[in-house]
Amino acid sequence: AAAKLKEVASGDTLCEERAPIQFEGLTHFSPLISFALEPKTKADEEKVPQGLHRMMEEDPTIEMHRDPQTREFILSGMGQLHIEVMVEKLKRKYGAEVELKAPKVPYKETIKGAASAQGKYKKQSGGRGQYGDTWLKIEPLPRGKGFEFVDQVVGGAIPRNYIPAVEKGIRETMVEGHLAGYPMVDVRVTLYDGSYHDVDSSDMAFKIAGSMGFKNAIEKAKPVILEPIMHMEITVPDECMGDVIGDLNSRRGKVLGMETNGHSQTIKALVPMAEVLKYAQDLHSMTSGRGGFHLEFARYEELPPHLAEKVIREAKAAAEAHQKA
Repeated sequence: AAAKLKEVASGDTLCEERAPIQFEGLTHFSPLISFALEPKTKADEEKVPQGLHRMMEEDPTIEMHRDPQTREFILSGMGQLHIEVMVEKLKRKYGAEVELKAPKVPYKETIKGAASAQGKYKKQSGGRGQYGDTWLKIEPLPRGKGFEFVDQVVGGAIPRNYIPAVEKGIRETMVEGHLAGYPMVDVRVTLYDGSYHDVDSSDMAFKIAGSMGFKNAIEKAKPVILEPIMHMEITVPDECMGDVIGDLNSRRGKVLGMETNGHSQTIKALVPMAEVLKYAQDLHSMTSGRGGFHLEFARYEELPPHLAEKVIREAKAAAEAHQKA
């Protein structure tokens, strides 16, 4: 028996150094289902990564990452029971309590039109006041271009030292979004005019004015919600092809092509992420466990209006519930 082998992981072989033994490696299966982990306390949040990384060393069939936008811990495994066992182990062995939830879809927001607006912040309440005045034009950029800030102020309408504050106010407002609280992307903002006060103007006043002008312009620039689209490769037996393609169509999927490999078919398709959060379970049912798939991010596309309305309603309801809590 050997004790305290802290560096040993699944798949390692223990043998004498002078007589090495090499076995065939383990076959690693891709995870079939994913859940978001919500730590119950701040202390739990700090324990989760350490515990999960250790468990991943012991069990190669689980995967974990933190979504850069939603900040959720996403745990993937071979089934719901498998995930629940990992969560129980996380609590028992590492002292981290979490709740399982369906992962959030990282929607984004953008605009479809151009618009101009003023953002003016003026406050006087005894003593030194606050004054910042901006005129902005916003317009859409090609998908994936992010954000551009253009300074076209001439004649000293706004002193140069206040320009960075205007941009900062706009950037902070973009993070909050406009329709449903999702980050805004693919927008060019041009600051082209404004005014200032010799005494009352400040970085803070122009930061607020920039934010106000951006919000006013968004309302007139046809804001929309973008959803992530995933590229899928699904391998299924020949006899399951019809069911799988019909199911993809019901998920707003677009089939790109198919490849034959013996008695199986590989379907390539583009499907909205929101439609495939629990796809592993459904594919398992349609193919009696004989189907497999691979997902990777492709691009963002505009969410259809009727679905956007639902996302906006849910976001507002969640915000109201958070305020009451």
